[in-house]
Amino acid sequence: MKKYLLFVVMSLIAFLCQASPRFSVYRLTCEQQVNPVAIGTNNPRFSWRIQAEQRGFEQSAYQIIVADSPDLLAKNEGNMWNSGKIKASSSLLVEYAGKLLQPEKMYYWKVKIWNQSGKPSDWSLSNSFSIGLLEKKDWGKAQWVALEKDRPDELIEKGITGGTIVKRFGNKKTGMYQLPLFRKEFIVKNDIKRAVIYVSGLGHFDMFLNGKKVGDHFLDPGWTKYDKQALYVAFDISDQLEKGNNVIGLMLGNGFYNIPRERYLKMLASYGAPKMILKLRLEYEDGTVESVVSDETWKTCSGPISFTSIYGGEDYDANRCPEGWKLAGFDDSQWANVLCPDWSTSLKLQQADPLKVRNRISPVRIFQSKKGDWVYDLGQNFSGIINVQLQSELGKSIRFYPAELLNADSTVNQSASGRPFYFTYTGSGRGVETWQPQFTYYGFRYVQLEGAVPVGKPNPKNLPVIESLVGLHTCNSADNIGGFSCSNTMFNQIYNLIDWSVRSNLASVLTDCPHREKLGWLEVAHLMFYSIQYCYDVSRFYGKVMDDMASTQAENGFIPTTAPELVEFSQGFKDTPEWGSAFIIIPWYVYQCYGDKQLLTCYYEKMQKYIDYLSSKAEDHIISYGLGDWFDIGPKSPGESQLTSKGVTATAIYYYDVCIMQKIARLLGKTQDCSLYEQLATRIKQRFNAVFWNEQTKTYDRNSQAANAMALYMELVKKENEEIVFQNLLNDIRNRKNALTAGDVGYRYVLRALEKNDASDVIYDMNNKYDVPGYGWQLAHGATSLTESWQAYGFVSNNHCMLGHLMEWLYSGLGGIRMMDNEIAYKQVLIKPEIVGDINEVSVFYESPYGRITSHWKNEGNRFKHFISIPANSGAYVYLPGEEVSKISESGMPLESVSGLEVIGKEKDRIVVKIGSGNYQFDIVK
Repeated sequence: MKKYLLFVVMSLIAFLCQASPRFSVYRLTCEQQVNPVAIGTNNPRFSWRIQAEQRGFEQSAYQIIVADSPDLLAKNEGNMWNSGKIKASSSLLVEYAGKLLQPEKMYYWKVKIWNQSGKPSDWSLSNSFSIGLLEKKDWGKAQWVALEKDRPDELIEKGITGGTIVKRFGNKKTGMYQLPLFRKEFIVKNDIKRAVIYVSGLGHFDMFLNGKKVGDHFLDPGWTKYDKQALYVAFDISDQLEKGNNVIGLMLGNGFYNIPRERYLKMLASYGAPKMILKLRLEYEDGTVESVVSDETWKTCSGPISFTSIYGGEDYDANRCPEGWKLAGFDDSQWANVLCPDWSTSLKLQQADPLKVRNRISPVRIFQSKKGDWVYDLGQNFSGIINVQLQSELGKSIRFYPAELLNADSTVNQSASGRPFYFTYTGSGRGVETWQPQFTYYGFRYVQLEGAVPVGKPNPKNLPVIESLVGLHTCNSADNIGGFSCSNTMFNQIYNLIDWSVRSNLASVLTDCPHREKLGWLEVAHLMFYSIQYCYDVSRFYGKVMDDMASTQAENGFIPTTAPELVEFSQGFKDTPEWGSAFIIIPWYVYQCYGDKQLLTCYYEKMQKYIDYLSSKAEDHIISYGLGDWFDIGPKSPGESQLTSKGVTATAIYYYDVCIMQKIARLLGKTQDCSLYEQLATRIKQRFNAVFWNEQTKTYDRNSQAANAMALYMELVKKENEEIVFQNLLNDIRNRKNALTAGDVGYRYVLRALEKNDASDVIYDMNNKYDVPGYGWQLAHGATSLTESWQAYGFVSNNHCMLGHLMEWLYSGLGGIRMMDNEIAYKQVLIKPEIVGDINEVSVFYESPYGRITSHWKNEGNRFKHFISIPANSGAYVYLPGEEVSKISESGMPLESVSGLEVIGKEKDRIVVKIGSGNYQFDIVK
């Protein structure tokens, strides 16, 4: 019996030894989307992730097949493209190389891979993608339709402000177009195989099919420079159609397309009356295809929204809503025929994630102000709208005033967020009514009522009753791909503070604030890039940012401070190198983080033009204009740079741009350009040091934190002076009792310079305090989202993400997840957590293009424990605190006996270990 059992055990062991470790392919994406309804190119790129049981998994080859029918794909027949077995580790953005793909056509694809031992995986599950409308002809007979004619004397394609408005229009109200409803009935004749609707409604649209809203998007489509380009959105409505009569209905709002001159407005702009264009493609099971398009046969009338402004609010009268208009069979004989205006612009598919409602935020208290007004406190400053349930008599109007702050008398304060802004609802008197604004939003925490009382409160005047009021947090719906927590409560609060401001400003553009401006100020787009990419998948969002910049680039190469440039500012608010340089920096960062070269190749010549523009503005290679280190902490109220000469920050960013262009030229094989940029960078560096370095005092400029940090980070400092300059930076911080002074531009580089030089203890000391302006100061003064000023002033925005650079360090420093130098898309990761202050535990994760990276460490008494997870087809270098390898174990085994690991050596007080993919539990005895 014993011999038999021994035989069974040995046989099982032999079988397990021979069995191949399992691995598979998952999360297939086409153009970085899972099963996209439409993509904006007929040359797609494919990506996938790998799930592997074994450590150190590496892909050695792949095969992709693409077919135009699921049946062919199931037979492993790629009639559109069969790549064959390609020996490569590539799993990101693999380019299609098959037959020409057609607009509006659906395709199916799958992939299989081989590991480093030559063993194949199973085929992945089938995925699909469709090509959108790529050219004007693809829209067929679809026309732009409108309720009213444009008013030529009111057209303003680049916004105007202040006195310019008065000079042109006097006291005249402009942009007061009616807000239209559109409807069209059609017949579905047979069983539907697939139905896709392509639509652009300007400024924004809500679309309904047979009475139900199509999709869950908010403020579609995203805003653009409308005379250059508008976006359209694609929806698959196959499951929503019914055989027989169907009806499409649309409501339009103004958005940035038309800003009416009423209430608060940052600027006045109008491209004309709201209008829309639509194409519905119906593909039947019998193979026939027909289209429904917007044309002169559609009907229209003015809708229940009597006013909407992206800056001023929205009014809705329930009594003006035609009952049943969204349903088939409604009598629209009294409606007008649409107009078909002679208006056109370039149409492009909206490929960035749409805005959606992310959270419902309930009130934490309801109180009366000293003036007797009822106020709802939602407990959180956020971007969004309200949703209310109410009971009202017929025709009674209720106003809702949202605001970030309160006045001394506890009424709402809109003084720094744009006033007046309010929502108005006029009731129908039909029981409990539910409503929320559709085409505007605001940044707020409080909501003040006018003309109503909360349910259960005294109501001697018999006013309408608010049964419930909640906030709806609206923002870009990019996937949340990162997370951070630690044992220090304050740093967790800082993380949330920054995260709320990032989400509140991540809209169709990366706005400065969600209320008074809502503009895409460009310095935030590059300075906050790494902080944001740790938290959210912005791989497609930044393509929209680049499109916006390109659409507003001047003939001489100039890039303005905002994009799309919806309004023209003056002086530094129009042209500042630290802002316009986003056009150079962003596509490089996108390539570094996602491995996507497309922006580099697409915009290379335009990027060259911007470098040429900066060179034309330089005097002997020095640029000295703009806003400088905006909102630094100086003796005056925050604004333009106070502690650092503008020439330092502008020239440093110019040098950084040129160095990036040198790298891009090398990557794209443009040898001559690479050489020219290398020479230009050398000359800029020489002049920077000649002008701003004081050899006697051994300091840059005025020895500010921003000046020293930018010189260090951009590698402008001569080798022999690097230690001196770094010490200057440390001395300034320590001499101020760890107080920061750098602003919007400089602070990111302060953090980068400190982390790079192993001074995260200084970062900790600067930010773990409440007694000086900074993150802790803002928390201590009641902020729930990051404020525009370090000092948390009430006279500026209290929901701004421009100073949120610490987010990057929370991941890269405390969590220790960084990308290796000269690596792309986190193929090789550096895991090097900074153990500082009183923090004894940190947990972070980040969904890299290859999969989830996790770093979770604990510092417990005489032991340091570190759990690390690295996704398949990637690897990492881990820096473990310790002096001796013999005191380190992994999953209970002595480190040196664990196969698949390589001890590289010792660096300062760290043991450096190279690992492949997999899960690891390191335990270090101190």
